[in-house]
Amino acid sequence: MTALQLNTTARKTHTEAPNFADLETRKRLTDTGVKAFIKLAKQWELTNPEAAALLGVSLSTWDRIKRGDRSEALNQDQFTRISALIGTFKGLHLLFADQMADRWPQLSNRGSLFGNRRPIDAMIEGGIPRMLEVRRYIDAVRGGL
Repeated sequence: MTALQLNTTARKTHTEAPNFADLETRKRLTDTGVKAFIKLAKQWELTNPEAAALLGVSLSTWDRIKRGDRSEALNQDQFTRISALIGTFKGLHLLFADQMADRWPQLSNRGSLFGNRRPIDAMIEGGIPRMLEVRRYIDAVRGGL
């Protein structure tokens, strides 16, 4: 292999997204995903019902997840939700250099994507499609698109 081929292969491997349809991948990444989501929920000061709704689980399942009593891997939808939310979290922290990054999801927003609602509420009501839209919105606002 030439140096160019090695470099191209390394870049491709580095940028490939995990295959959340693959059970083994989900099993391997579940603990990390859960820990990241729990930290995000604390940073954003989510209530238990808000956290459960954003993750797409019942309140009782959310309680088990927080206690570390979950034995099964997260499903593909849950990983997609976590990925979108973590992307939004990171984008907000790149956009705002202060506590606004963690306050923003809780503040009413007049943007057309939010309809004078809190981004948290818009994402809960709109599910995965809205979570992805919010992530793209934050990326666009910070000039990342």
